[in-house]
Amino acid sequence: MKLRIARHTNDFAPLIEFYCDAVGLAQLGGFHDHDGYDGIFLGKEGAGWHLEFTKSGEAPNHHADNDDLLVFYVETEQEYTELNQRIQRKGFQPEEPANPYWKANGTTYVDPDGFRIVIAIRK
Repeated sequence: MKLRIARHTNDFAPLIEFYCDAVGLAQLGGFHDHDGYDGIFLGKEGAGWHLEFTKSGEAPNHHADNDDLLVFYVETEQEYTELNQRIQRKGFQPEEPANPYWKANGTTYVDPDGFRIVIAIRK
């Protein structure tokens, strides 16, 4: 089984800046004008999962709240520190999480569409 998380958006550029330039994912592929949709795939090569962002003539209608999270686990404290530094150098600042667990065990950011991610260390 593989996992694809798909979400509609208005603009790919800020998502690529956030997820690729800041978080460190790669643009794995995409498509253009497939039944009126364009799309991009972001993730880690060979990871068995990816994020899909689509756009079309219809605007997204998001209803995310502060507990809707994507959690990205890193393996080491050094990787955690370096990733958070890179994200913040790109201009994205940590946000207060709703769940106190994530305050104690990770760092929360908001992507350009208003959805939250957490960077955490695998334990």
